[in-house]
Formats: sequence, C-alpha cells, structure tokens
Amino acid sequence: MKYEDPFVISKRSKRGLLVLILASLGLIFFPRVYMFFQKEEAFVINSEQIAEFERTHKKFEKRNYSNYYSKKKKYKAPDSKFNPNTYTLTDWTNLGLSEKQSVVVLKFTSRGIYSEEDLKRIFVIPDVLFELIRDSVVYPERFQNSPNQESFKKQAKQITLINLNTADTIEFMKIYGIGAFYAKQIIRYREKLGGYLTKEQLFEVWKMTNEAYDKIKDHVFISEKDVKRININSVTIEELKVHPYLKWNQANSIVKMRIQRNGFKNIEEIKESVLIDSETYEKLFPYLSLH
Repeated sequence: MKYEDPFVISKRSKRGLLVLILASLGLIFFPRVYMFFQKEEAFVINSEQIAEFERTHKKFEKRNYSNYYSKKKKYKAPDSKFNPNTYTLTDWTNLGLSEKQSVVVLKFTSRGIYSEEDLKRIFVIPDVLFELIRDSVVYPERFQNSPNQESFKKQAKQITLINLNTADTIEFMKIYGIGAFYAKQIIRYREKLGGYLTKEQLFEVWKMTNEAYDKIKDHVFISEKDVKRININSVTIEELKVHPYLKWNQANSIVKMRIQRNGFKNIEEIKESVLIDSETYEKLFPYLSLH
C-alpha cells in the first residue's frame, strides 16, 4: 500500500483551491467594478443631449427677457406736465402702476411732494417710470413761514363730508393725514360690523389712535340705512360668529336657541341665553332683525 503524505497537496487539489480563490476574488471585486462602470456611464452626456440643453437654455433666456421687457414697456410718459399732488388713482394707473402701488403713491402725495427728492422717496415708483415722468413733473411751491402757509393747510384739510358706511379707500385717503393703512382698517372693520352706527365705534378699529380719530370725525357722517342687519331666524353659526360683538360660543347659543324654539318671535329672546350679557345685547341689538 502506497503511503501518502498528508502535508503534500495533489495537483487536483491545487487546481480546486485555485478555482476557489479566483471565485472568492470575483465575488469580492465584481460588484465594485460593476458599480464603477455604472457611475462612469451615468455621467456620459452625448452630443444630442448637449444640443437639447442649449436649445432649452436659449428659450428660457428669451422668455425671461421677454417678460422683463414687457414689464418695462407697460410704463408710459404722461401726455403733459402735471402736479403729482393733484394726480388721482386713475392718473397713476394710466402711467402703468398697479392700483395697489397707486394707493401708496397717494399716501405720499397727500403729505405733499415739493421736489424731485420727495418724488424719489416714493419707493413704489420704479426707476423706469421715474425717468419717464421726471421732466413732466411740476412741483408746487412749498409755503413756509408765510401768510399763505395757513391758507395752504386749510385748503388741504377742506374736503366734502363722506359717508362712513359707503366710502372707499380713496375717499378716506382724501382726509388730511389719513393714509392707506387707516382707510383699509376702517373698511375692513365696517364689513365685519355691518356698518357704523356711531363715530365712536371707530375707536374699535385696530390701532386707531385719538389723533387719527380727531382727523376723521369732522369729515364723516353716518347713514343708518346703509347698515346691514342680521336675520337671526336664518343666520348660520359660521356667519354669526364673525361679528365683532360675538364669540363662537355665543353665536352657537343663539342658533341652538332658535332651533329649539322653532324661530324667534322677538329679538329680546336672545337675552335668555346665559352667554348673552346685557352689555353684549345692547351693542348687538341694532344689528339684528327677525327677517
């Protein structure tokens, strides 16, 4: 019997071991090699893709330039020389400003524009429009320390009385010293309220000051026929809760009471709700109706 040394590897075993080693190396390095070539391939951009990108980029640039040019083109010079302090909302919008921008301009002109420096401070006037109008603007003389000063102030303050319940933003801004902010706040609160019944209700307007109130009170009047009433026999909770004199739980209480009674026959019935105190009722009563 031939003796085989256990520490000697046969040729067949060597070949098997080599195959095993190569297979192991393949399993280790193949994924890395594959990922490497995949990454390289992902960054390859052919000439057609480059050409398409350039065409798209040019269209984008052209479109942006066109929009920019149209924005510049919409402004126009005035037909004749003008005093910026007498220009109306329509006059400014005709020059190319939006209505919102024009309202801001009127806030500045209500204080008086007397020089090119004053006009430049109106930040909503673009440089393009400023260049178009600068040679057409006629600045009035600013009266200082002269007998005409008081006369000028009186003319600026003199306006026709306006209806507090129907006036728009522009009408309110005609009041000397009242700008766009107070004009919008007065209208916004009026819409929630349904209309003003007394001038003193202006103090309920957000950020209303004594000074602003004093400027307004003598230039407005109240027409009660323009006040909107709330039909408590048909109003919903959602509609009722937005009234400044009511909270959601109070509105909910009124509507539930109406449902339980199959409608109100008298407005005073709402006082039976534990949530409606006498002060709330007195303030709310003029805005309520049964139909």
